[in-house]
Amino acid sequence: MMNLPNILASFRILLAPLMFWLLIDRNSSIFTGIDVSWLDYAAGLLFVIASITDFFDGFIARSWNQMTKLGGILDPLADKLLVLAGFLGLMVIDRANAWAVFIILSREFFITGIRVVAAGEGKSVEATLAGKTKTVAQMFAIGFLIMNWPYADLLLWIAVALTLYSGYEYIKGYLQ
Repeated sequence: MMNLPNILASFRILLAPLMFWLLIDRNSSIFTGIDVSWLDYAAGLLFVIASITDFFDGFIARSWNQMTKLGGILDPLADKLLVLAGFLGLMVIDRANAWAVFIILSREFFITGIRVVAAGEGKSVEATLAGKTKTVAQMFAIGFLIMNWPYADLLLWIAVALTLYSGYEYIKGYLQ
């Protein structure tokens, strides 16, 4: 059960709270004397590593035929935890618009609920191209926001639009 893709997803689950901690606990005595930009770099590095594992766990699982039920649970859980940690941490440090975060996280929970209901009915609501594009857009937005780079807010709202559209596709796919 614990093949390489599942280990990578588990590793991503462990990185999410560490990244969250670096974003929100900037006044901790542990960080005394460290410029906040270094905390951004560290959180950004953890986020990039986690995002890369997201790509590779799926690629390896499909390429090496190592798709498992555990992986089907771990991978989306790791994705949701990473997005949750990123956006909530960024909201706490006032780099992400609260409404954008609310919309994105509401969609994530809603679609997760639909997937649970679909699984209970013996249906599978597969990831769509729009869903994968949404994930990439969210990852770019989180990365730009962590680093406080220009156009980060624009990327966040593009991610919101793609998030809503992919949510529509999931709902449409479930209803058909």
